[in-house]
Amino acid sequence: MSLAKPPSPSSASLAHPPSSSARASFDTPIVFVVDDEASVRESLESLLDSAGWRPETFASATEFLARPRPASPSCLVLDMRLPGLNGLDLQAQIATDRLDMPIIFISAYGDIPMTVQAMKGGAIDCLMKPFCDDVLLGAVRQGLERSRMVLEHQAQMRALRERQRSLTTREREVMALVVAGGKNKQIAAALRISEITVKAHRGKMMKKMRARSLPHLVRMAARLAAEPAGRIRAHSFTNMGLARGERRGSRRSASATREYSAGQPFAPGRQAMQPPSFASR
Repeated sequence: MSLAKPPSPSSASLAHPPSSSARASFDTPIVFVVDDEASVRESLESLLDSAGWRPETFASATEFLARPRPASPSCLVLDMRLPGLNGLDLQAQIATDRLDMPIIFISAYGDIPMTVQAMKGGAIDCLMKPFCDDVLLGAVRQGLERSRMVLEHQAQMRALRERQRSLTTREREVMALVVAGGKNKQIAAALRISEITVKAHRGKMMKKMRARSLPHLVRMAARLAAEPAGRIRAHSFTNMGLARGERRGSRRSASATREYSAGQPFAPGRQAMQPPSFASR
């Protein structure tokens, strides 16, 4: 069976194969292939290996799901029509917790409704067999880059939440009021403590959060407010767009910092307290 059309001379530039030492690295990107046809799996395994990636092939969705989740960037080349759990079912099953594994669908049948469903589910592309090597390699490159960005973002958010968890209740209160725009004197009045005490808590909070400046702290608060439960929103990565912190003064950043401030717990005795507005003071 001939799976792919002959590649054009540009396929090498699309693949950018790494050195042999990089291939042996634990961080070598993995390209998973799930297809029930052995000839397809063998053809794609050879193509992906020659491009410098680490292919892993599976004959069914169930077999793929039994494989432990990888720590390195990865993407999934998935046949749309599979026996048992089909490609769309698998996509729906992993869509919520595997944003770091983009999906490229392949199919021998031109089913428009299924293609539309796959794209709405977040697939990078849907390729009809036989397809050009260049087209598949380009889609895989895009998928692996998106995977790398998601993994990087997840690591950044984990580190940010660890810093936030290291804050005492009082330091969280101070941070919430600082990002709401409060000055030391105003925060002292709101918390009924001295201005000197506010300065001490503020200094410790800035150090624990590793904030280089107030705008930097505000951007971190905006990111924490945008992802309070630790989940990345799929639309954040649409068209390779990754939010790396809102621009200073942006509407979204201002809204997120208000949400962050309003959502922080205050010490006993101020249970109903909301961060005051300092804009008119």
